[in-house]
Amino acid sequence: MIESVNNHNLDDILPLIKAYQGFYKIDNISDSKNRAFFEQFSETSSLGCQFLYRQEGKVVAFATVYFSYASSIISKVAVMNDVFTLEGYRSQGIARKLIEHCWQYAQANDAVRLQWVTSPKNSAAKRLYDSMKTNQSNWDFYTYSG
Repeated sequence: MIESVNNHNLDDILPLIKAYQGFYKIDNISDSKNRAFFEQFSETSSLGCQFLYRQEGKVVAFATVYFSYASSIISKVAVMNDVFTLEGYRSQGIARKLIEHCWQYAQANDAVRLQWVTSPKNSAAKRLYDSMKTNQSNWDFYTYSG
């Protein structure tokens, strides 16, 4: 079952956020920083929303959508910055359901597309994305930290 994350269930998802950050080998993971950052997203926030997936009462996956704009297409876009499923629950269609839910949320908030990036080494995720009606970008992704 998919739920929007809010102040009532944020504590339920923080361990998964930490696991996600560990999966991507993030240094200095901070529960307090995670809480402060993710509590700003909800269905009523103009910034975006986070969704969790419960199976038999246990939170096993989540996705986060932020809004941005693309001047090349003069449109609002939704960026799915995170999608993560606990290892024992992968390949059950949960991530696909979350992505489809994020797309519906994006459309309801006037975004023309849902976009995301993943590690080239994340073969399991890439198999899922390739099985969906997605278009893989040929743009190079850069980051700059000054």
